[in-house]
Amino acid sequence: MKSKVAIVKTSPETVLADYYRLMDLAGYKDGLDFSTDTMLKLNLSWTKYFPACSSQPWQVEGVVKALLADGFPPEKLFPIENKTVVTNPIKGAINNLWMPILDKYGLPFIPLPDQEWIVYKFKSKLLKLNKIFPEGIEIPKMYPGRQIIHFPTVKTHGHSVTTGAIKNAFGGLLKEVRHYAHKYIHEVLVDLVLMQKELHPSVFSVMDGTVAGDGAGPRTMIPRVTDYILASFDSVAIDATAARMMGYDAMNIPYLSMCDDMKLGNARKENIEIVGENIEGVNFHFQTKKSLVIWGDQMLRKGPLQFLEKIALHSPLVVWAPFASNVYHDYIWYPTVGKSIIRKFNKTKWGKLFLDYKSGKFA
Repeated sequence: MKSKVAIVKTSPETVLADYYRLMDLAGYKDGLDFSTDTMLKLNLSWTKYFPACSSQPWQVEGVVKALLADGFPPEKLFPIENKTVVTNPIKGAINNLWMPILDKYGLPFIPLPDQEWIVYKFKSKLLKLNKIFPEGIEIPKMYPGRQIIHFPTVKTHGHSVTTGAIKNAFGGLLKEVRHYAHKYIHEVLVDLVLMQKELHPSVFSVMDGTVAGDGAGPRTMIPRVTDYILASFDSVAIDATAARMMGYDAMNIPYLSMCDDMKLGNARKENIEIVGENIEGVNFHFQTKKSLVIWGDQMLRKGPLQFLEKIALHSPLVVWAPFASNVYHDYIWYPTVGKSIIRKFNKTKWGKLFLDYKSGKFA
């Protein structure tokens, strides 16, 4: 059976209405149960705001506004995000302007570190995570039985080539030490699809590609104005479609081809029905690159420095890694290269919309 991926071409003037139309095209009302608790899994790749890096404010508002307009009970909606060794969910929600939007619509923001976590025994035969976490995989207690809506963005990733709906689960289903999974990232992403099929009665993804990230994702990227938004109930299909729009052969990306082979979703173009925008010929010509931090991480996990992996990344000395990452990203790259990129972005139509949100014009 073919998977449906809805795609809409949008603009700052119409983006909120376009998110409603996108979700309608994807058939979200048929796939989500309005009487079931539903988690809104936001995407925080950086505590600071950087274009295409994390869920955009208009993405958050567009989806929430559509849900409430169609009668979804606000008490059934739970916006959530986790922390990493280099991100803070509350500061990130403030810097990425999620907080004023959630306040506007009367929704709480739920940082997952504040929630109870439990060891969950998955029935599926996982490829790697059971071996990475032999003592058991801890997940938030609130996850089982709840629906989930993912809020990824279209961008590259130095570990996984591209990132999107599937990897957005990485930030919710695994605790702070999930960086242990980077060595086997493609197998782990397949595991996340298997895990979600057990946990959630429905998984829906709404992806923002108004501004997409090219290069050394998921943070130190070049933002490109692309004007697309996507939605689907098949995480594999939406990620594969976004990958093709970025210029990749989705079946050459291991996590997507493995998911397709295991029939966890459709990655092959012929098995995906595109509704809405005609994207034949769309190619952003993106190229995945590796930031200095990801390059160093891979040298230790899979490269010539692998003999140092245990002491550097799996011992008390591991504190050096997040410290180095924070220094590089927040105190070297962001104030120099990043700020220059943001100044240019602020002159674009989407940059001006972000500044409008920041000033409170739409909040």
